[in-house]
Amino acid sequence: MLSKIERRNKIKTRIRGKISGTAERPRMTVFRSNKQIYVQLIDDLAGKTLVATSSKGIEEGTKCEIAAKVGAAVAKKAIEAGINEVVFDRNGYLFHGRVKSLADAAREGGLKF
Repeated sequence: MLSKIERRNKIKTRIRGKISGTAERPRMTVFRSNKQIYVQLIDDLAGKTLVATSSKGIEEGTKCEIAAKVGAAVAKKAIEAGINEVVFDRNGYLFHGRVKSLADAAREGGLKF
């Protein structure tokens, strides 16, 4: 039986085999720890992070509300950097809870994926 981390890594590898980011349409990857949530827009061809945001410094609200604020912030930064379309990489996490609220807020902020 696989542990939780091994299962996530297996899913993550399968997802990353199918998607990759470019400069025009970067990969929006999410990392979720117990306390924080981090988002990066990555150009895989150049191997560079174009935009990054995290929940550090945001303290009021539930975890889902904080994730939504991070999603809105990353959308704002991306549009300022001239990025309108992204490929969403849930990084092996279920599209549920914090990951879903972050993605919905990013969509509302103007990102297309």
